[in-house]
This record gives sequence, structure tokens and C-alpha cells, in this order.
Amino acid sequence: MRRPQRLAELAAHLGVSAASASDTVAALVAKGLALREADPADGRARLLRATPRGQEVAARIPAAPAALTAAIAALPGSERAQMLAGLQRLIRSLQEAGAIPVQRMCATCRFFRPHAHDDAARPHHCDFVDAAFGQAGLRLECGDHGMAPADRTVANWQRLDAALGVSSYEVVHL
Repeated sequence: MRRPQRLAELAAHLGVSAASASDTVAALVAKGLALREADPADGRARLLRATPRGQEVAARIPAAPAALTAAIAALPGSERAQMLAGLQRLIRSLQEAGAIPVQRMCATCRFFRPHAHDDAARPHHCDFVDAAFGQAGLRLECGDHGMAPADRTVANWQRLDAALGVSSYEVVHL
């Protein structure tokens, strides 16, 4: 966990039931990897936090298998960007079908401004870090993500789709 979270928030992010998340959290607490603490915003609620030992264990878990990381790194930048765009469209379709929870990716973030710059290599802008970045820098999971209002998310997708020459209808209805 990047920050303390309520059980319902964690369950929604993982796409599991609250009961399933509760069982898992109980095991992590019993092993000394997580703890429950009072939520300062609501004394009746509990927040879940990784213990220092839990953070150490989490730090040892690779983000992706080394072979996969190496294979992706070997692709030319333009192919990585195309693969990332396709993966984002796939995730979007699954989210809209209710098959997976909403991911914390650029297109759904209030800090993201797609194609805000004329620079073809770095057309996008992140207001959180106040920096321009390119297509290959789009994130599928961001710890600093702030959920954008629905109309902003739709507008972000439309701008991304238009730049790729893909209509929103084609993306949603593959």
C-alpha cells in the first residue's frame, strides 16, 4: 500500500469483495506485515497501513518478471508506445464492461492533459509534476493518480483516440 486505505477502497482497487480483502488483511496483520489504525477523519473507520516489515517485503516483489521487462525494453520506442496505447484501450474496454475496476492510469487522472504540447515527442502534460512527457511515458498505474470527473475522463480518451485516428466507438466496441 502506498498510503493508508480503508478496506472498501482496497477491495475496490483490487477488484475483490470486501470479505475476501478482509480475510487477506487479517492474514497480513497476523504476520506483522500490516496494521489497522483509526482513521483521523472518522473515528469509527479503520485504515490499513503496511508495517515497516511489510514495506520491506513489498519492496522485494518485482513489478514485472525480468524476462517481460527485458522483452519490452528491447522494442523500439515507437512499438512500445503503440503497445501501451493498445493496452490502455483494452483496459478501458474491460473497465467499461465492468470486468475490472478502474485503473489509476493517466487517461482517468485529473492531472493529465493529453496533447497539450506541440512537441510530437512529448505532447502530454502532467500537472502533478508540471512536466511534459511522451506516449511511452503514459502510466497504467500511478500512485499519484487523482480521479478525474467523468466528463474530463471522456474528453481525455477522445483526445487520445483522435491522435491515434481511432474513434471512441471502435475502442469501446472491439
